[in-house]
Amino acid sequence: MIILLSPAKSLDFESDFDLENSTIPAFNEQADYLVKNLQKFDPKTLGKIMNISEKLAELNFLRFKDFKKNHNRQALLAYDGDVYDGIDKKNYQQAEFNFAQEHLRIISGLYGILRPLDLIKPYRLEMACDFKNFDFIAKNLYQFWGDKITQYLANLNTKTIVNLASQEYFASIDTKKINKKIIDISFKENKNGLLKIIGINAKKARGLMTNFAIVNKIKDPQHLKNFNSENYCFNTKLSNENNWVFCR
Repeated sequence: MIILLSPAKSLDFESDFDLENSTIPAFNEQADYLVKNLQKFDPKTLGKIMNISEKLAELNFLRFKDFKKNHNRQALLAYDGDVYDGIDKKNYQQAEFNFAQEHLRIISGLYGILRPLDLIKPYRLEMACDFKNFDFIAKNLYQFWGDKITQYLANLNTKTIVNLASQEYFASIDTKKINKKIIDISFKENKNGLLKIIGINAKKARGLMTNFAIVNKIKDPQHLKNFNSENYCFNTKLSNENNWVFCR
């Protein structure tokens, strides 16, 4: 079983928590090539491409400019925010990190796909960035990555992929070319008698389920149905073989 997650916009490269073990991203050369081309844009243009504030545009302009010099950190430690708040990584022992390294993959606009212990630099680059009105190497990042992420996943030694990534990132995969069972998981809650997906809560739940799998060393996806953090429970009536719904 492999769990797929999205990256986070928020990053943590400052906290004292650190690990000795690290690995190199599978598409490190492609990431460097992307950065080399992103360095051609000034802060104002980056702001337009990424639809971010002037302050954030300046920050990411400097990140790309000094990319080689910047400090790196393992992806699972570097990503912060709603999803990653649910992953209790600061209390993991080596066994948990080893399990995560084998069973968790993170899709990234800059790095393509990452293992938890792959070293990354500070960056922000959403998969949905649109370059069609700018002089760039591709119209968008989906075009840039092409089948690379898909082929990477197709070659993994697993029968099942559990999708806990957002649609923006999962859209980078051509599922027809992956001969594996894919289970899409959604989280809903009762609001005035109607079951709805609440964005921020769904993000947190993705992290909580990932943590549940890592801490309990779950290899059989069927055991994910026992997930019950923060009052979620598996809804048999709303679920089918490839689409699982957890409600609260």
